[in-house]
Amino acid sequence: QVHLVEPGGGSVQAGGSLTLSCAVSEDIFTTYLLGWYRQAPAKQRECIATITTGGSTNYADSVKGQFTISRDNAKNAVYLQMNSLKPDDTAVYYCNGSPNWGQGTQVTVSS
Repeated sequence: QVHLVEPGGGSVQAGGSLTLSCAVSEDIFTTYLLGWYRQAPAKQRECIATITTGGSTNYADSVKGQFTISRDNAKNAVYLQMNSLKPDDTAVYYCNGSPNWGQGTQVTVSS
């Protein structure tokens, strides 16, 4: 049974924007804090944004003001809007609803 599915990665030039989406099973969506993580090559996976069931958000300093996490309660989906992308944002991005993980989606930002 698949709990979190993340289409929507891809390649973009520096300065561009991309939106990631994650379809979440209802039991996870209504129970857990939802988050986006990323893992760059040779680096540890880091939490970059979270959103509570009530819609409160929190961001890592590295993406604050650049990325926006949101949720659609009608669609059981969580999104990550990424603006002003930089090559350092290149990573595999994961959706999380602890202890459940999506399969990850590659985002590549070229200079």
